Amino acid sequence: MKKVVLVTGGSSGIGKSIAMYLQEKSYVVYGTSRTPSRYPDSPFPLLEMDVQNETSIARAVNELISAESQIDILINNAGVGITGPMEETPISEVMKAMDTNFYGPLRVLQAVLPHMRSQAAGRIINITSIAGYMGLPYRGIYSASKGALEIATEAYRMECAHLGIHFSNVAPGDFATNIAAGRFHAPIVEGSDYEKGYAHTLQLIDEHVDDGNDPIEVAQKIHQILQEKNPGIHYKVGSFLQKFSIVLKKILPEKQYEKMLKKHYGI
Repeated sequence: MKKVVLVTGGSSGIGKSIAMYLQEKSYVVYGTSRTPSRYPDSPFPLLEMDVQNETSIARAVNELISAESQIDILINNAGVGITGPMEETPISEVMKAMDTNFYGPLRVLQAVLPHMRSQAAGRIINITSIAGYMGLPYRGIYSASKGALEIATEAYRMECAHLGIHFSNVAPGDFATNIAAGRFHAPIVEGSDYEKGYAHTLQLIDEHVDDGNDPIEVAQKIHQILQEKNPGIHYKVGSFLQKFSIVLKKILPEKQYEKMLKKHYGI
């Protein structure tokens, strides 16, 4: 029997790459989008879902269950970017980012887990970020939202193990996607104490995304994880330096690691 997969945020970027790759591997794939009508040529069904709205989530999950009678795999991928100095980023925008990147996946899980419990089986992969392993300057809110999901997944994994439901995180680095188009940028304030450092960081971020690898690498890693009988907790996908930055944080003295990051970001 083919496995049924739900990929949130599946209309573009990493989510679309994951959905298309798994479909090619003979999974039954459904994606989600807040506005599926914008993607009439999607190669897989797109369910209408806003991860900030519990009613929307319940409706989409029920639609999938009505069509397939099961849900075997959830890829919690929907997310948004946010940049800005911590002090100058409006709290309203901070709350929006956390609502999508952290509370959103939790809402989807609360809708999906009852079905997986009834099946006594299921796979959950939460898409986090290498940025979630460290507080990056001018990306602190994004780092915090993804770091929170990393930690929450560890708790879910232990709580649900006896139910036959396996949890894993996949943390991508920078990949060539359109994430910048939907990212909230706090404005660069002329004369601000953060003006120079923030402007330089924004330029670096855009360069890293433009020069990023093909997101198919994330899809391939997820497919590999799904083949594992006993998947691990944390997986990283990205350039050597991006993944090595996590290792360095573990082995370097804190102040030395901080100095390295500040030098990288020109602050």
